[in-house]
Amino acid sequence: MAEAEWYVAHTYSGYENKVKANIEKTIENRKLQDQILEVRVPLQDVIETKNGVRKRVQKKMFPGYVLINMVMNDDTWYVVRNTRGCTGFVGPGSKPVPLTEQEMKNMGLIGEALNVDFVEGETVTVLSGAWMNTQGVIQSINPGKQTLVIVVDMFGRETPVELGFNEVKVEN
Repeated sequence: MAEAEWYVAHTYSGYENKVKANIEKTIENRKLQDQILEVRVPLQDVIETKNGVRKRVQKKMFPGYVLINMVMNDDTWYVVRNTRGCTGFVGPGSKPVPLTEQEMKNMGLIGEALNVDFVEGETVTVLSGAWMNTQGVIQSINPGKQTLVIVVDMFGRETPVELGFNEVKVEN
């Protein structure tokens, strides 16, 4: 069986999440979980200022595109190509071209092997930002995004906060 690779599908602008949901539903209905492994709409955190208020929002990194990790064959090509809102694959003519390893690293789809020094339940101190010098307990760790969620005490309530690995240090 062929190896799964990352492909880029072009969508109508604003239809990225609908295309993702439709492909995932089709995967489930046709039992293609072993051939189409993952569908992503990459997002990035951006700080926007509206009416003088700074707000963190998530924006699409590649508007009009969906990334798909799949084994390319006639069935999977047909499923993606005939999904409502999808205009086709990126590549010359009708032949999809998989992303190279360097392109995947640049997009953050794959990264170098990362040694995580954190353990859930461990106490950490925030090094920068609005939560600087605040202590919290690690609730979850996401090595792929290199983030962790810590629980901090705010006004007598436990509040989850997502931070990058480099924004915290472990307390001894």
